[in-house]
Amino acid sequence: MSEEQTVSLVDVLEEDEELEEEASAVLAGSDSDHCSYPEGYVKRQALYACNTCTPTGGEPAGVCLACTYICHEGHDLFELYTKRNFRCDCGNRKFKGLQCKLHPDKDEVNNLNKYSQNFFGLYCTCNRPYPDPDDQVEDEMIQCVICEDWLHGRHLGCVVPDSVELQEMICELCMNKNPFLWTYAVHLSVPDEAEQIKEESGADATKQASDVIEPPSAKRIRGETEFKCRLEELLSTGQKRVQSGAVFWPSAWRSKLCSCQTCQARLSECGVSFLLDETDTVSAYERKGRNNEQKHEGNDPLMTALDNLNRVQQLEIIHGYNDMKAELKDFLQRFAAEGKVVTSEDIRQFFDQQHTRKRRQVDSGCLYRT
Repeated sequence: MSEEQTVSLVDVLEEDEELEEEASAVLAGSDSDHCSYPEGYVKRQALYACNTCTPTGGEPAGVCLACTYICHEGHDLFELYTKRNFRCDCGNRKFKGLQCKLHPDKDEVNNLNKYSQNFFGLYCTCNRPYPDPDDQVEDEMIQCVICEDWLHGRHLGCVVPDSVELQEMICELCMNKNPFLWTYAVHLSVPDEAEQIKEESGADATKQASDVIEPPSAKRIRGETEFKCRLEELLSTGQKRVQSGAVFWPSAWRSKLCSCQTCQARLSECGVSFLLDETDTVSAYERKGRNNEQKHEGNDPLMTALDNLNRVQQLEIIHGYNDMKAELKDFLQRFAAEGKVVTSEDIRQFFDQQHTRKRRQVDSGCLYRT
C-alpha cells in the first residue's frame, strides 16, 4: 500500500535485533540454568518478581533468571532488570506452597536483600506500573544507581541530557539522603548540571575545582604517607549549586570520589560503598554479559561444523544464508506494501519454496558456486 508501511516493517525488524542484543547483554550476565542462591548475595544479576506467588499485599520477593524458567514458568512476572547484592528468594517462606526445584534447601528469608515498590510492579515517584496503560505520554524511564528504582524522565526534576545511556543517574531523593553527593555534583556532574553553579564562585574557583579533582597522587608531597581528603578540598572551594532534581554523572565519575578512611566510613554508614566500585555499574555488568555471549557463540556446534568444511562449502553456506535472508526480507516487504498480515501458512510456504529451489539446484548439479 504505502512506502511508509514497508519502511516501518524493516524498522521493526531492526529494532527487534537491537532489543535482542540488549537482552543478551542483561541475561548473559546471569546463569539461566542454575539458581543463584548458592552464590549468596550476588554482586549484580537479572531479577524478577512473581505476581502469581507473591502478589501485592504480601511480602516482596525476588527470583533469579533460572528460577523464572524452571519454577515460575507461565506465571505473571515483573522484570526488574538488574539489582545488586541480592540473594534469590524462590521457594523460601515468602512463597507459600511453592518449593524451589533448583535449590530447595534455602533459609526462610534473606535478611540482607533490599526491596522496593518495584517488586510489586510499581515504579517512579508516581508509583505507576510499566508499561502504564493509562499513561499516554511517551517517556523514557531511567534507573537510579543508588535506590535502583526506575523514574520517568519528566519526573526527575531536571533536564535529561543527551547520550543518557552513557551516564549514571542519582535521583533527588537519594541525593538528599546522601547530602555529601551535592558537593561532588558541583564539580563532577555532566556539563548541563555544572552550569547551575552559582555565579559568585568566579573563574578562579572554577580553575581551583579542576585542580582538586585530579588523581590524589598529583596532590601528594614526596614522603607524604596519607592522601588528602578530596571531598574536603572540594568543599573548600566554596562553590554551590541548586540542590534539587536528579543528577547525571559521566562515565568514570566514580574514580574521582575520595577513598580516604573518613570518606570510606561515611559511604559505608550510608550504605553506598558500592559507589567506589567501578565494576558495580550496569554498563560493566552488560559488558560482562556480552563477553559471555560471545564466548558461548564461539562454542556453537554449528560454527564448529562450519570450521570443519572446506572453503568452497563454507562459501556456499554463507552465500545461501545471505540469499535466504535477502529473499525473506523482500517477502515480508511485499506483505507490508499490500497491507496484508503474514500468517504461519505464508511462512511455511516461503520455506517450502526455498527447499524446492535448492532441490532443483542439487539435481542440476549447480550446488556450489565458483
